[in-house]
Formats: sequence, C-alpha cells, structure tokens
Amino acid sequence: MFGLRAPEISTGHTGSYYAASVNRKTDYPRLEGDHTADVVVVGGGFTGANLALELAERGMDVALVEAHRIGWGASGRNGGQIIGGLGHDPERFVKTIGEEGVKAIYGMGLEGREIIAERVERYGIECDLKWGYCDVALKPRHMKQFAEWRDFEKQIGNPHTYRLLDRDELKHYVNSDRYLGGLYNDGNGHIHPLNLCIGEAAALEQLGGRIFEQSKVTDIEYGARTVIRTEQGSISAKRVVLAGNAYMGGLVPKLATRVLPSCSSVIGTEPLSEEMAREILPGDVAVCDPRTALDYFRLSGDNRLLFGGLSNYTGLEPRDLHGVMRKKLAAVYPQLADVRIDFAWSGWIGIGINRMPQLGHLSDNVSYIQAYSGHGVCPTHIMARITAEMLAGDPRRFDIMASIRHMPFPGGKLLRRPGLALGMAYYKLLDAL
Repeated sequence: MFGLRAPEISTGHTGSYYAASVNRKTDYPRLEGDHTADVVVVGGGFTGANLALELAERGMDVALVEAHRIGWGASGRNGGQIIGGLGHDPERFVKTIGEEGVKAIYGMGLEGREIIAERVERYGIECDLKWGYCDVALKPRHMKQFAEWRDFEKQIGNPHTYRLLDRDELKHYVNSDRYLGGLYNDGNGHIHPLNLCIGEAAALEQLGGRIFEQSKVTDIEYGARTVIRTEQGSISAKRVVLAGNAYMGGLVPKLATRVLPSCSSVIGTEPLSEEMAREILPGDVAVCDPRTALDYFRLSGDNRLLFGGLSNYTGLEPRDLHGVMRKKLAAVYPQLADVRIDFAWSGWIGIGINRMPQLGHLSDNVSYIQAYSGHGVCPTHIMARITAEMLAGDPRRFDIMASIRHMPFPGGKLLRRPGLALGMAYYKLLDAL
C-alpha cells in the first residue's frame, strides 16, 4: 500500500526507547530436547509472564516459552499507560453472564492496577512507575462524556479520585492549547513496560520457573498430556495456555480468525530539559484523547516525550514514520516542532471484534488468552490471575469471561482488513465532525 510498510520483524527487540533503556537484557536458553512440566505457557509478554509467575507462586512446575525475547511484542512496545478497566461495556453481555458477571468484570477492571503495584513492590522492579492520568477533550461533547464517565466510576465503587478539569485547570497537568479540558484520575498512571515485563520474568525465575527464549512453537499435539514442539525441542504438560495474542500467527486458525493485528506507533524525543518537561507536562501524567485514532503521550523517566498514535487496522506503519509522528506531536506542542527524534517504532495490538479480552479452552487441557484491543497493560495482569485461579481449581472468574462469545472477523484473510480499515475511516470522519 502506498506510503505504508509492515512493522519491523526481527528476533531481537525492535529499536524502541524501551529496548535501549532496559535494566537488563534477557538471555534465557532456547528450548532444546524433550521436557515435562505441570503447565506450559506460550508467549512471554505481560499475559504469559504473569500467568507463569502466578502459577509459580502457587507452587506449580511451570515453563514459559517465547518465540523471541521476553516482552518482545506489544508488552514491550506499548505506550506504557496503566489504564484501569476491562474491555468495553460488559452490560452488553448481561444475558449471558448475568448482573453478577457484569459486576465481577468491573471489579476485575479495578484489580488490574493493584496487581501491577503489588508486583513492583513485592519484587522490587525498577520500572519508573508513576501515578496520574488525564483524558483530554478536543470537543465540547468530550467534556460531557468525561462528566458521565466520572459519575459512572463513582457508581461502580472506584475508590480513586476522578476530577473534571476546565481548560485552565488542565494546564496544571497538560499544558497545551489544543485541549478544551480534561478528566484527571489518580488511579491510572504510566510505566516502563519492558522493564516491568522483564522484572516479572525475573521474579518467575527466582521462584523456579523455567523460561525459554528464541523458541517459536511450531506444532501442538493435543492429548491427555499435550506436547508443544519447537524447531529444537518439546515440552509435554498437563496443561497448556496460549498467550501469544497478535503475534500467534496461524498456529491455531480458530484463534487467528478472532484477533486482528492492528498497528500502533510511538516516537521518543531527545531528553528534554527539566524546564521544558515541566512546561509541557507539569503534572507528569499519562495523557490520552478519546478519538478512534487517538494520540497518547507521557514523559519517560529521563524526560523524553514518548508520543504515540496512528492506530490503524491495515497492520502497516507509515514509511515516513518520523515525519508523520512529528507533525502530530507539533499539533499538541508547537514548541517541540524541531525537537530531535531519537526513537520511532511500531508494533501490533490484538483487536477483538467486541473489544473484550478473549479467554477460553481449545480442549480439556489447552486454554488461551488474547485480544486486549489496545488496552492491555492492566487487563493482561488480571486475565493472568483469573487463569491461574482456574488452573488451580477455582474457575469462577475465568468462566465469566470464557462465556462471552467472540465472533470471527468477517471476510476471511483477504477482506477483513480492508473492511475494518474502511470502518475505522468512518469513525475517524465522525471524530472530525
């Protein structure tokens, strides 16, 4: 497609700010030879690392298998924004999951943030964790939506502070003339996601969990003990959980038809002076606007502005990624129009057609977790926990999520992307009106 290209695919980490500033580089062994385990988890992102860690904390013999490096996919490339909540509008599924199921989903949405805070404190993970978040309004109707949102969070028992901000009040947090106002909350925040994921994997290793990198799963043999195979080895396990999300490829066709890899991109500026950092983001908060193809941004631990967006369903990134993202950045902060861009990268997020995380079983002993629809830092952690609960004998919360039906994307491999890209163009047009 003219002006677009596929995101870089390599065995090592993409050329992101996160990879350049990681606390330690992982070098776990490849899977070679034949092994056994109680549970094998496939996919070394937030979902897989946290599920394996939850199981190791429960005393299970667990192995984590990653095709590239820990945090290689979306978990190590995202905007680093900690956002509570779980999916979109669980009331849509009340006939299936009941009022108690809806209530449980809202509770899980609150719990995800607490798991991250707990992980960071318990295992001493250095990942620039900061609290504070602003949704920002581009149109008057956004402010109305924010007011309704604030009231709803109070209604469902969210203990965190949600405060509506007018244009002048917002500038104490986000100092840009682009926005009409915003909604501040102290329950969300931001983090260095790759350092968090690698720290969680290190905690797993400390508890005796085995980790294999550069070990792409090529085949699954279902049975009383399921065997996952790579090019150089295999593991036979009582239970297997697939957690590769948008990067699973065609390993399981049923799952591939229900998740669409959508591209999102981020740039990282040169380190800003302390004066400039405080000028543009005096509240040091994470920021997001409410459009379909939204902008999101925040400061890194060393005062770089990490600015993301360009979400699209083609799965492709602009060929001139620096130029396109610089233009978007300058629309928010004109004073940074000529700032040096040190990093630019893209990656895939797994989109589900109903925007709810997908959990379920492929057989009696093979389960899966996928499709966070661009909202995964917190939900990955709670989905890992409820899956660990299920594997440990308490399936109640897992079964609520697993009972939600997830349709395959229409159009098959050839037509689903063009159709969805057209749909996104429609919603972008609505955003512009």
